[in-house]
Order: sequence, then structure tokens, then C-alpha cells
Amino acid sequence: MNINEAKEYIKNSITMYLKKDEFGDYRIPVVRQRPIFLLGAPGIGKTAIMEQIASELGIALVSYSMTHHTRQSALGLPFIKQKEYGGRTYDVSEYTMSEIIASVYETMEESGVKEGILFLDEINCVSETLAPSMLQFLQYKVFGKHRVPDGWVIVTAGNPPQYNKSVREFDVVTLDRLKVLNVEADVKTWKKYAKERGIHAAILGFLNAKEEYFYHMETTAEGKSYVTARGWEDLSEVIKMSEEEGLEVNENLIGQYIRNDEIVKEFETYYQLYNKYRNDYRVDALLEGEISEAMLAKANKASFDERLSLLGMLIDKVQGEMREVCETEKYLRELLPGLKAMKECADIADMIDKQILAKETFVEKQVRAGALDSADKRKFKRIIRFLNEASRLLPLDFEAVRGKYNAELASLKEETQVVKKHIANLFSFTSAAFGDDSNEMLVLVTELTVDKSSSAFLSTYGSEEYEKYNKLLMVSDRGDKLKEKVASLIPQGL
Repeated sequence: MNINEAKEYIKNSITMYLKKDEFGDYRIPVVRQRPIFLLGAPGIGKTAIMEQIASELGIALVSYSMTHHTRQSALGLPFIKQKEYGGRTYDVSEYTMSEIIASVYETMEESGVKEGILFLDEINCVSETLAPSMLQFLQYKVFGKHRVPDGWVIVTAGNPPQYNKSVREFDVVTLDRLKVLNVEADVKTWKKYAKERGIHAAILGFLNAKEEYFYHMETTAEGKSYVTARGWEDLSEVIKMSEEEGLEVNENLIGQYIRNDEIVKEFETYYQLYNKYRNDYRVDALLEGEISEAMLAKANKASFDERLSLLGMLIDKVQGEMREVCETEKYLRELLPGLKAMKECADIADMIDKQILAKETFVEKQVRAGALDSADKRKFKRIIRFLNEASRLLPLDFEAVRGKYNAELASLKEETQVVKKHIANLFSFTSAAFGDDSNEMLVLVTELTVDKSSSAFLSTYGSEEYEKYNKLLMVSDRGDKLKEKVASLIPQGL
């Protein structure tokens, strides 16, 4: 299965494990809650989906790499305790609490979240001294004398032996106590994730043309040669930072993340072409409607790869703008109830301080629990920033706070109109350059339909051009189910 299918399977399993009966007891007893074992090549996103699952289910996450643990750190250090049996005192060996189990309890205490996931990575690389204890742990959730708290589901992960010389293959007795999921690298699944994460358009464009380069493992005369999803994501971040700072993106930089000489050279060449197309076609100006006959002729005569690269960077730009609008809309919508509560409040300054403290405490606890994804964290930080700025308004009264909120709402509406204009210009350019029923137009409509952020924007704010070509090319059937899930409301004035 691919990583997205594995995510849904794990999420459903955890949901079932955490179901309770009428007395508040877990319906599936601990001994029957089989730990999940994700088996797949390195860098395909096993850790990332655990963070997503914890955030989506609102539960905590504690992660450990088992390669760093010995028998002592996992089971606890031995110590001598005196006990009395039959009137005589004896020295008895006991153990301190396991570092891993202690971390679970600390997370519960500090975050207030009582249920969660204990994620143990590289479980099949445990030291020889620890291996005998793993069977007991996997079946009974016990390390030494200390048990994982009820409400905590164990998920493990590991690499197949061909990727890691330290791997110890599990025997049948151990495997019979696990739910084993074999996960494979899948570029199409990753690209959906990559769009939501804002992966650099040059990387997405390159992998659209060279899907076979998404994940690559081989042994050469110089050693291991490898390319992973993790490598592409990390490279995306450093390219963005390099562009901001005006630094060169060359083979030396790319090679730090993509460990294959041939792929490094090809991507470096593609990246240079990507920048050339961006400059030649003046992407920002094109979206503003500055479309010349010369530009249309150049695009029409371009190779298919050049057309897709151009279309990819245009779509990426517009989708990024739509994503920002949707994030701002969510932030303003969540901010609104707290501001409305100030209307009848005698001491607005005190209420703002209390709301700031409540939001900061919530974020701190959720971060400690590992249950807050990056989008939600950014949303709450924007709310806190708004409240901090509001607290400095003079005079500080409800009308002043209302004015600040409505100003941001007006700015959102203006930005929404700008984005809708960009969408219209994108469709106009694609139609004029390639034709209404071209493959390029089909790619454009499909990309806007299946992407989560653009689907949410179009469902909320609409686009005449999108609706026109969606019906013309009959792409709507593919997106109807996605649109039904979008329930965002446009925030109203305060």
C-alpha cells in the first residue's frame, strides 16, 4: 500500500482501539490491541503521517527511535530494594521507570491529553540485549514492570533488511502479535501531500516529468546512492531560503539532499530551465493580465515539457494564493467568537489578556502533546498576534477592536478579488495559448479540482472561468465528492 492508504488504515485502527463501552472501558482489551508495524523503505513519510494522525484525532504523540536504546534505557536501570518475607529482610533487584514510559506520563501530565500514540521507529533494529523484551512489550505494552498507560496505542516502524544492515528480522511469534503494513513509495500520493505542504514548484514540475526519480535506491562502486521523499522535501525548504537570500542553487547544494549524481545533474538543469521560463514568460505579470501576442506565440510553439513547466509554475502560484486566502478565512472565523464576547464586557483589556493566556496555554499543551499540525499552529499564532496588537489600541474599546477586525476582513475580501482575477487571467492565457479543449486546459482544471486548498477556495468564493471549463471538459464529476466535504463559511463583519 502507499503511505496515504497506510495513514487511513492506522487512523481507523486507532479510532477502534480507543472506542469505549457504556462504562468507560476500552471495548478492545489491551492484550488484543495489536501494535501496528509499518515496514517500508527510509524517507517515505512514516514519521510524517504519525504527526498528521495525532493532529487529526486530537491525541498526543510520543516518538522514539529504538536504535538509540539499550536494555537499561528501555527497561529502566536496576537498583536494590529491601523487602521483608516471612520475617526476614532480603535485597531485591527492581528497575526504575523506563525512559520511554516515563516520557508518555510526562506528556500526559504536561499537555493534559490522556490518550495518544507511542511511535517507536526502527523497531527491528533494537540491540541484541533488548530483543527478548520486545515480545512482552508488543503483546502486553509492558517494559520491565512498567506498563504503557491505557489509551495509548503502539505504532512501530522499520526498514526492510536491504536498506539497513542493523535490521533483525522478526520471528513468526513476534509477527503474530503485530498488524504488519508493507508501505511502498508512491509519487502520486506524495505529490498531493507536497502541494498542501507548499513544496517548491520546480521539484513538483521535475517529478511530473521524471516520476521514476522520486524514490531511488542502488549500490554503486562508490557506495549507496539514494533519493527519498524526505530528501526532496528538505531540498524544497533550502531552495526557498536560498532564493529569498539570493544564493545560488547548484549541484553542490542539491547533492547534499539528493544522493545520486545523475539525478542531481538532471534536476539542476531543470531548475535552470524553470528559472528561465519564469523570467521569459514573466509569470507574475501574466497573472495580472499582461499577456502579449509574442508570449502567446512562444507558449504555443513550446515543447510539451516547457508547456507543462510553465503551467505548473502558474498553477503553483495561484494555488499558493488560494491557500493563503483559505488560511486567513479560517483564522478570522476562529477569532470572531472571542471578539463578539467583548461587546458587553466592562473590562476589554482584561478579557483580551485572558484570551491570549488561554490560546498560548492551549498551543503550548498541544505542541507538547505533538497534536498540533503546522497549519493550526500558524492559525493560533495569528490569533494571538491579533489579540496582542488589539491590546495596544488607543482608546481600547469594543469599537476599536471591531475596526481592526473589519479592516482585516476587508483586506481578505480585496485579496480574494485579486486571486479571482489571477484565476481568470490564468484561464484566459491557457485558452488563448493552447485552446479550450487542449490537454493543458484539462491539466489546469483537474489540478484546481483535486487540490484541497483550491477546491475549498472555489467552493467558497466561486470562479466563472473555472465553472465554464469544468463543465466543458466534464471534470466536475471527479471533484464533486471533494467539494461536498468543504464546509467553510465566509466570515462576516464584527
